[in-house]
Amino acid sequence: MTKKVWFQVGIGMIIALLIIKYVVEIHWIFNPLYIIIKTIFIPLLLGGVLYYISEPLQRFMEKKGAPRWASMLTIILLLAGIVTGILLMIGNPISEQVNNLVKNAPNIEDKIMDAAEIIEKNKDNLPPQVETFINSVSSSIQDIMMTGSKYIVNIVSGTVSATFTLILVPFFFIYMLKDHEKFAPNIYNLFAGERRTWVKETLADIDNVLRNYVQGQVLISLILATMMYFGYFFIKLDYALLLALFAFFMNMIPFIGPWISLAPALVMAIIQDPILVFWVAVITLVAQQIESNLITPNIMGKSLDVHPLTVITIVLAAGNIGGFLFIIIAIPTYAVIKAIVKNIYEERKKIKEAATKTV
Repeated sequence: MTKKVWFQVGIGMIIALLIIKYVVEIHWIFNPLYIIIKTIFIPLLLGGVLYYISEPLQRFMEKKGAPRWASMLTIILLLAGIVTGILLMIGNPISEQVNNLVKNAPNIEDKIMDAAEIIEKNKDNLPPQVETFINSVSSSIQDIMMTGSKYIVNIVSGTVSATFTLILVPFFFIYMLKDHEKFAPNIYNLFAGERRTWVKETLADIDNVLRNYVQGQVLISLILATMMYFGYFFIKLDYALLLALFAFFMNMIPFIGPWISLAPALVMAIIQDPILVFWVAVITLVAQQIESNLITPNIMGKSLDVHPLTVITIVLAAGNIGGFLFIIIAIPTYAVIKAIVKNIYEERKKIKEAATKTV
């Protein structure tokens, strides 16, 4: 019985749960390690994204005979030029739209309050579920209003933390460009024989999964954000550039991202002209259909091979567990775990076939 797969898996799960239990009970020992990981995680994540975006160019240049320092310098100068160009092109429009949004904030607040008063007057005619939702939203707004100073402090501390993170990102990015070929050997050289070969192949599969996901998702997000901007611009929706920029970051979340970016666009449409709500919904629906039926299949292909229902389930679970950051990393983490499990299964299959092979 001890040789059965189900028995070994069960014992492994029990041991893993016991380890988690005792780690949680003595969490104070791991607090310094947790703080270190938390500090470097975001810069490491952003540096990794930049690396996978620029890696094709570096590989192409070095394939043509360029030395490592030349490829690194070219990529850094190119990224600096792109960022500078984007800021010059959209910096002023974004600044104007932000200033307009700040100036119109009292007017927007008045319109929202007017809508809330109308809903409050007709609350008795609404279904119980809608009434419960409205009461919940109202309570949340009151809590935010009462603790405004706390949120201001959080914003200031968050800005300082974000600045520190942005300072660290270039260092991680540069060292990834410089020494990325050394990372995997430092791991699989710890092993020998067939196990070393298996670890090397598994790390290569993980690298391919992350590369395909990052490069594909960034390109998809850029295309979707561009489509939404032209759609919002065509219907003359206010703050079209800000909404498209928000959509770019939200579209990093597969399948669900475009619908998250719909919420602020709908709010702006309601405030500006209720008829625009219809057109905003149409633009989002068209963009979502084009993305799921044309863009994603041609860009991502079957590199991840994750079912849409699985994506939705993972995203919802990640959001409840750890918030927005977990939502961002949930799908690539799942894809990496899937690649590892698949390699373990293939290795076990080879061992089983070798053990049962008749000589």
